[in-house]
Amino acid sequence: MDNTELQILVENISSEFFGKPFIHKARFNPRLRTTGGRYLLSSHDIEINKKYLEEYGTEELIGIIKHELCHYHLHLEKRGYKHRDADFRRLLAEVGAPRFCTALPESEKRTSRKVLIYRCSGCGQTFTRRRRINTSRYVCGKCRGSLQFFKEIK
Repeated sequence: MDNTELQILVENISSEFFGKPFIHKARFNPRLRTTGGRYLLSSHDIEINKKYLEEYGTEELIGIIKHELCHYHLHLEKRGYKHRDADFRRLLAEVGAPRFCTALPESEKRTSRKVLIYRCSGCGQTFTRRRRINTSRYVCGKCRGSLQFFKEIK
């Protein structure tokens, strides 16, 4: 599926489920990482993460499009278009759109990263970090002692 097919799909879903036309642009955005799609307030365009189509198929994609169209139509009608608004939640339920999309498998891997533990040579204070630090540059905030790498937990 390319951007023109996505545009046609979004227009069809908008007229079928919402009874209103979608007159702006819909496109795939390869830079989206943690979300299935987004509605752009300034241009009224919709961007979709293509990885959801590849991983979960068209049913998940249609759910994401319905969700973003809820933001779109409510914003244009000057009604509550944010996730916490009652209008938005009511419209989600009417059209059968999901409130959240399914997490991608690669994003689950990202959350379970390694943890590095450093220990102060002076007072024994431990520091946990996700990123490696330069032990010759940084010192303990408690006693200004030198830091030493202690262990890594996966």
